[in-house]
Amino acid sequence: MANIKNAAARADLRGAIQATVHDTLTGTPVVNAAIKLYHAYNQQGVRMQACNVDEVKNWLPDEEHLAATGFTNADGVALFDLLDPGAYIAAYDNIVPMRLDALYYQCASVRNGCTESVCFDFPFRPRIEMTFETNCKEVDQNCAFVGDKAIADVHVDGDAGLDATQLRVVARTPWLPYGADGHRFISALRHAGLHRFDGQILFARRGRAAAIGGAAPRGVISAAGLPMARDSAGALLTVDELAGAVSPGAMASLGVAGEVDVDQRTPSPISGNVGVSLTRTETEPTEDLPLWTLIRNSTEALSFTNYLQFLDQLFCDASNAGSPEFERQRFLTKGAAFQGLKGRRFLPFNDSDAYRVLKAATEAFVMVNCGILSLPLAFNAAEDAAYLDRRDIPNGGDLASVLAQDYLEKVDGTTLTLPYLAVIRRKLPDIPLNIGNLGQQADLCFGIIQERLSNPCLLELIWSYWQEEGMLVQTMNAITQRFQNVRAPGMGPDPLANIEIDPLRPLNNLLWGYTQDEQHRLTVVRRNYEYDHHYGIRLDGKAVQHFRPADSRSKFLEAFHHLLRLLTSFYRQDDDTTVKADAFPVLNALKEVHLILSQGAHNQFGDLPSTARIEMLMQQWLLARPEFREFLPTRVMVAYPEPWMDRVDAMKKLQNWTDTSVMHFRALAMFGEQLLLSIRYGNWSDIYESTQAFNWARFWRPQAQGYIHAYRAATGIDLSADSADATADATLPSILLRQRLAQQLRT
Repeated sequence: MANIKNAAARADLRGAIQATVHDTLTGTPVVNAAIKLYHAYNQQGVRMQACNVDEVKNWLPDEEHLAATGFTNADGVALFDLLDPGAYIAAYDNIVPMRLDALYYQCASVRNGCTESVCFDFPFRPRIEMTFETNCKEVDQNCAFVGDKAIADVHVDGDAGLDATQLRVVARTPWLPYGADGHRFISALRHAGLHRFDGQILFARRGRAAAIGGAAPRGVISAAGLPMARDSAGALLTVDELAGAVSPGAMASLGVAGEVDVDQRTPSPISGNVGVSLTRTETEPTEDLPLWTLIRNSTEALSFTNYLQFLDQLFCDASNAGSPEFERQRFLTKGAAFQGLKGRRFLPFNDSDAYRVLKAATEAFVMVNCGILSLPLAFNAAEDAAYLDRRDIPNGGDLASVLAQDYLEKVDGTTLTLPYLAVIRRKLPDIPLNIGNLGQQADLCFGIIQERLSNPCLLELIWSYWQEEGMLVQTMNAITQRFQNVRAPGMGPDPLANIEIDPLRPLNNLLWGYTQDEQHRLTVVRRNYEYDHHYGIRLDGKAVQHFRPADSRSKFLEAFHHLLRLLTSFYRQDDDTTVKADAFPVLNALKEVHLILSQGAHNQFGDLPSTARIEMLMQQWLLARPEFREFLPTRVMVAYPEPWMDRVDAMKKLQNWTDTSVMHFRALAMFGEQLLLSIRYGNWSDIYESTQAFNWARFWRPQAQGYIHAYRAATGIDLSADSADATADATLPSILLRQRLAQQLRT
């Protein structure tokens, strides 16, 4: 027993090396600097127990002797602990602009129980030169006034001639890149007082250029370069990479800061006739603008048009020239996910391969595109800036940088996530994070799946609800019944009985697989119970009778419609240039809807919406096939935005279902999902200023007013009317649709 205790004591007394990196003049720490620690060997190949000056002078790095690689933390410190006694060489592994080819290293002798220190200090001499611009002309002055633009020129010694793969400068918003050299940044001076410039000078690793997605070096043991998020393929990412910078450990960072004192401009006396015009109320950019932009772009990336393009590219080698840049880059990721799923998704039926492949491709499409932080991020700089400009919302800078540096929060020291999810994580400090294997195998470990925090899948079940109310699922059910030679239920004639099914012969394999797979699809009853759990809304009909839910969001519909009515009033005020619109009622309504939505985010919340989306996308794709144009009496001259829609309207006319066009239900699905995602995943419970609500209302105006119009067209209830009807606002849409159908049949 004594021997065991002594062995444990000796293990606890092993030594450590603390390496620090900083600038000589300012003492500023170099963050994320790579330090390679080697076992020291002499010229004869014998391990050294103590540093020998003559041997160290002739030392050359040998990767076979590499003990570990560390990265300095925010204080410029990298700690290598639990080291056995002996001599070690600590080598600085980022470039030094003044001497690119130089190798900087120091020797340290480790003893049990002691921490040795090595210090790398370099005369980087970071500096900022400020100039000012008035009326688009640079001025030779040392003072700045409101309305001018400040230009910051950032340099270190020896940076001349280095390209962006060796050295680059990044700046916090609102400073934007100015010019092509990458060292100049510009910012408008909008108010008097101090304006601060904060930036980072990034140094590449020695012997290689910085590259996005590079593999982490072996033996990493610390600190600032630790991964904080995952891309869609499972690669670990840092804040810099989310902002479009570099991969973990690729670049060291030296902070640089400066201030500009801005004075009020002396008023100039004027005389004569003066023209005056009024504009809408100005607002300030908020940190959640990138989240809303990602939601808008990600939901559009999940649209049927994009899904159809993906399948054409995957199976027919179609061009992707018309897709956004981030979609073109994601194609390889979706293709890889499809290949992985194709080998794991099997059906126990004969002649079902065509349907099985379609199902795997659809799952891959949804899995990659629904992730809010899937790389590349769903930003399209030119279109995003134009969208904000049309909404009269100022662009606070590069949205990816704002997202990574200002909006996302770090939980458990390493994982970046949305502020709302960070709040939830802090409620569960005792539950560990489970880093799963991205679905490659079952993982039964207790804990929160890290992927759900770092890259949540943003889907709303309301999309499926409105598609089902628009008769998408019912249309496909009627076709599969006819395919099986089953007569429609009821005593009357079957509208499809006399329609020849021969035009669908090319789809036999797909329809066979789809019909056989019915036992593996969600039933209307399961979807209906989940609609009620999420939103307190449900379908109406014979298939969903005897409805007995355990937990319903009975207040959601009233709260959501109240928000939409407040938005209508807000938009009237906002369009009036003599009035400053009050956004506090909108903020309070957002808080209420957010609370109700969060209460329904349980049970099947994480799985059923994605499953329903996959199934309904496949139904849309089948209906969009040209064979159905010949099978159903469609109207060619009606400009439907998606090719499956006229098939649904044709079926509704044959079956004498509602004559409200499926276009309105598609609008409700599309706009409703975007609005509810921005409410559900925004951190509204912790917001007390109205600026975010003001910007939210402006940002989502097309979606809100599109939803209001489509709701009136589908149900007859006008949510923009001045006089609110509380009873009508709280009435289930399915009841309103049944009443309109009864009125249609009477006339």
